[in-house]
Amino acid sequence: MDKGAYTFKEIFSYSIDNKARVWEKVLHIGGENGWYYGTVLWKLRGKIDKIFGGIGYRQGRKNPEALEVGDQIDFWRIIKLDQKSKILALQAEMSLPGKVFIKWRISESKLIQETRFLPEGIKGKAYWYMVRPLHYWIFYKMGKEISKG
Repeated sequence: MDKGAYTFKEIFSYSIDNKARVWEKVLHIGGENGWYYGTVLWKLRGKIDKIFGGIGYRQGRKNPEALEVGDQIDFWRIIKLDQKSKILALQAEMSLPGKVFIKWRISESKLIQETRFLPEGIKGKAYWYMVRPLHYWIFYKMGKEISKG
């Protein structure tokens, strides 16, 4: 990353009781299952994206039961899937003034959810500061719901 590049990052950590059940929930996110919290808001974001020339919500998954790197989940793309280490990472494909990534990792007793935004210029930074309160709330609540297993 170059000297002037910024990365905004939020990391949430949740205690979990059942590692296997939580991992299954992570693997089944999106599509018919929704996003476990704020799915209506995710769909609204997709409509806004479509208005601005983006791909929109594009609900669905190639396979509702199995995932592979490169698969689409609604308006996200799988960029990393490691079944052994229990890591799933997605990159947003919607129109944004930057790049957004979300990653879930499961340890023995924790679900760690990390969101990163790499803004493009001043518009990207302004966008982040404008949407951050809502994003913080939605991502926090989503992770909390996933961690319930």
